[in-house]
Amino acid sequence: MSRFAIVLAALALAAPALAQQEPEAQNMRLVGYSDLQGRSAYQPVIHHQGDRWIAYIGHHGGTPAVPKPMNSVSGHAEFNGTSIVDVTDPANSKYLAHIPGEEGAYEAGGAQMVRVCDGKSLKNGNPSAVYLLRPFGNQAHEIWNTADPAHPKLVTRIVEGLKGTHKSWWECDTGIAYLVSGEPGWRVPRMTQVFDLSDPAHPVKIRDFGLPGQQPGAGGATPTMLHGMISLPDKNRVYFGYGTNEGGILQIVDREKLLNGPKEPTDDNLRYPEVGRFLMSPLNGAHTTFPMLDMPVAEFAKDKIGKVRNFVVITDEQIQNECQEARQFVWFVDVTVENRPVSVATWMVPEASGNFCSRGGRFGTHSSNEDMTPIYYKRVMFFSHFNAGVRAVDIRDPYHPKEIAYYIPAVTPRSDQRCVKLAPNGPNGGQEHCATVIQTNNVEVDDRGYIYIVDRANNGMHIIELTGTAHAVANWPK
Repeated sequence: MSRFAIVLAALALAAPALAQQEPEAQNMRLVGYSDLQGRSAYQPVIHHQGDRWIAYIGHHGGTPAVPKPMNSVSGHAEFNGTSIVDVTDPANSKYLAHIPGEEGAYEAGGAQMVRVCDGKSLKNGNPSAVYLLRPFGNQAHEIWNTADPAHPKLVTRIVEGLKGTHKSWWECDTGIAYLVSGEPGWRVPRMTQVFDLSDPAHPVKIRDFGLPGQQPGAGGATPTMLHGMISLPDKNRVYFGYGTNEGGILQIVDREKLLNGPKEPTDDNLRYPEVGRFLMSPLNGAHTTFPMLDMPVAEFAKDKIGKVRNFVVITDEQIQNECQEARQFVWFVDVTVENRPVSVATWMVPEASGNFCSRGGRFGTHSSNEDMTPIYYKRVMFFSHFNAGVRAVDIRDPYHPKEIAYYIPAVTPRSDQRCVKLAPNGPNGGQEHCATVIQTNNVEVDDRGYIYIVDRANNGMHIIELTGTAHAVANWPK
């Protein structure tokens, strides 16, 4: 190969990554930004707090190069934990506080998830308090009072001595919390501990829960570990997602039976609350299980039976960089007949639309928004797609989901590289390839219609909004 041809080939390989030096967008525009002190971000929750809007962001651990980023508010270097940002004016966000988390790099440290409930909504809470539920790395769950978000105060540690945590759920009306935990003795690092946190200062444990075969003393193959859940108390249902990028399971559970049924974790007792289960391919997981119930389907409006249906939108998580594993995407599952769920559609970003496998980092889905604001619920969903940014999808017809907008931020000077070792028999002989790339990790929305995306590779939080034809799909207040 001539030297000129080699240069051309190198430029062709570099071009996709260079594309992320500038933002890419369709029917979305940037409204605001916070660098989150250069911390790897997992989950944002946006809370309307008095006359302010506060973003709470959970972080993975730091990097070997920067294990303790500088907290510009306190002036101290701190292990990654929880960021608290005032986003009342999205164009002028203000970083208020950082609560340090567990020591450790990447998923071995930090405080990756957040849930927030007002004390006045909890029957036994302090009415003047605002409660933040979070893990402390992989070893504990704890509650903080963030009524003054610039000065959070620890309320209590709910449970300690765990071997894993992740994406829990907290019902603010009832106080029931489903904590993703690694209870010692269980055969998986993530199962469910159910607590009554209606008085956050005095947690009451209700039970442990998981799939039969995960409990202490069980034999045989161990089922896929838990990722997270979403509860709908008014529908008496909890939707559990097991598996992240393989062996996915959607489990539909009768909430009343879960809370009040027999507690000892035997096979029979663990099966008792289950009303339905959807088994996925061994190649795909169930990261986020988002319910859309009582949904009218226009195509069936004249049908005598089935014109209103129930769905769960399952989003898988891509794990490996540069397309080194099966592609993860979105599944629309009809759960109208709960003991016979069926997938009716799938959705993903076409790789060729941005040559994403060659950009570096992960390409594939990670999660969806979980807030059910009437502006978007049953109309538009937002999916984080790692190096393909965030994608907005019209889901009014769950049988034919249609992308209507996207936003891919530009990388920042704080961006952490993502690397992959190339095949030893390939043209580059097993060398490691590294890229500075966007890794849009999670997405959330608020009741004003703003969309928040946070980045796994230290590129901060971007606040965006729909424009053009995509804006018209949402249900804006009159």
